[in-house]
Amino acid sequence: MTSREPEKKEAHTPETRTADHAEVHSTLPTAMTGRASPAKAAVGDKPVFAYIASLPQPQRGIAETIDALAATTLPNLQRSVKWGMSYYGVGDGWCFSCGGFAGHVKLMFINGTALDPVPPVTPMGMGKSTRGVELESPHDIDHAQIAAWMKQVTSVPGVGKR
Repeated sequence: MTSREPEKKEAHTPETRTADHAEVHSTLPTAMTGRASPAKAAVGDKPVFAYIASLPQPQRGIAETIDALAATTLPNLQRSVKWGMSYYGVGDGWCFSCGGFAGHVKLMFINGTALDPVPPVTPMGMGKSTRGVELESPHDIDHAQIAAWMKQVTSVPGVGKR
């Protein structure tokens, strides 16, 4: 389930340094140019934290804020890296994802058409019922609305088995 978005600009080979066992990129990771992310699929907090740490600013700050909001909003939160993005779930399946792209972060709710109000963005390649928002800055994050969507989406069936 990779994104089929048109490539926004050529990918650059990331310059990396090691910090707390996570690669930190000073240029855009391949995923952020519209291609599949190099982040490997893995279940748990550590791979998600490493994925988020690999993002450049402001995407890293946005993803950190979304992750922290999810952790404080949803008891028993489960994390995973799938298809080059962080995935979050509670109960039986994954409920939403958060991924860095050039110029923004996509926060996508699986079964987002069941949310009230329905998030405005219909992503390409992520399923007919997925909806979300594109966040360009930490200031774009409507904490109350996103927390409400997080709570709502956990009440409808997620996808896949964790």
